[in-house]
Amino acid sequence: MEISKILNNNVAVVMENNEEKIVMGRGICFKKKTGDTVEANQIDKVFYLENPEASKRFKELVVDISLEYLQIGEEIMNEARLSLGKSLNDGIYISMVDHIYTAVERAKENILVKNALLWDIQRFYKEEYAIGKKSLEIIEKKTGVLLPNDEAGFIALHIVNGQLDDDVHDMYKITKIMQEIENIVRYHFKIEFNEESAYYYRFITHLKFFAQRLLEDKKQNQQEDDLLDVVQTKYANAYKCVEKIAMYIKKQYNYELYDEEKLYLTIHIHRVVYLGNRH
Repeated sequence: MEISKILNNNVAVVMENNEEKIVMGRGICFKKKTGDTVEANQIDKVFYLENPEASKRFKELVVDISLEYLQIGEEIMNEARLSLGKSLNDGIYISMVDHIYTAVERAKENILVKNALLWDIQRFYKEEYAIGKKSLEIIEKKTGVLLPNDEAGFIALHIVNGQLDDDVHDMYKITKIMQEIENIVRYHFKIEFNEESAYYYRFITHLKFFAQRLLEDKKQNQQEDDLLDVVQTKYANAYKCVEKIAMYIKKQYNYELYDEEKLYLTIHIHRVVYLGNRH
C-alpha cells in the first residue's frame, strides 16, 4: 500500500485500488515518507470510511492521540460486538476514542464530569452499560487511570449509537427525552416499573425510536385512524397520560404528536402499567 499522507508515527493514509484508506500499526511510518509503501504484515487495523466527514474527523483526531487510545477503542468495539452479537458502525469508533482520550486527560487533572442520566442509562441500556463498565477496566489497564462510573454511562451511549444506521444521533438527548416521558408516566400512575418485564423493554424501545423521530423532526404520515377512538375509550387512563405527554412535548420541543403516535404510545403505556407490573 502506498502512503499518500502520514498522520503520525503509527497512522497513515494509503491508496489501494484507487481507494483511500487509513491504516494503523505501531511505528509503521517510522523513517517513511509520502510515496513509500507499507507492508501488510505491519498493519494492525485498516479503516475505510465512506463518509468524507467521518474520514476528515478521524484524520484530525489521530494527529493528537497516541496509539494506545486507538487500541483501547478497538478493544472496546470488539468487546461490544462480541457481547451484543451485532455490528457497529465505524463512525462511533472515532467519537468514542475522542471521548475516552479527553476523559482520561481530564481525570489526570482531577476534573470529573457528572453524567446526569447515569441512573437512566443503567436501566434503559443494561447490556451496553455492562460493556461500559468493562471498558473502564480496559482503560485503566492501558493508561493507569480509573475513570468513574459516569464515564461507563457515556461509553454505553456511544455503543447504543453505534447500533443505529448512522452517526448523527445524539443519544444523550434521546435518553433525556425517554427519561422525561417515563417520569410523566410514573407520576401519572404513581407506580414503579417492573424493569424485567417484556412490556417495559418494548415501551423503552418505542420511546427510543419516538425520541429519534422527534429530534430528526421526522413526522410519520398522518392517517385517519378510527382505532384511536376505540383505544381512547378502552384505555382511558393511559390516553389521559398520553395527553399530558403531548402537552409536555409540544411545550418543550415544539413537536406535535400525531394521532398514530398517540395510538401506539397509549397501547404501550397501558401494557407496561397494567400488564408489565403483574407479579
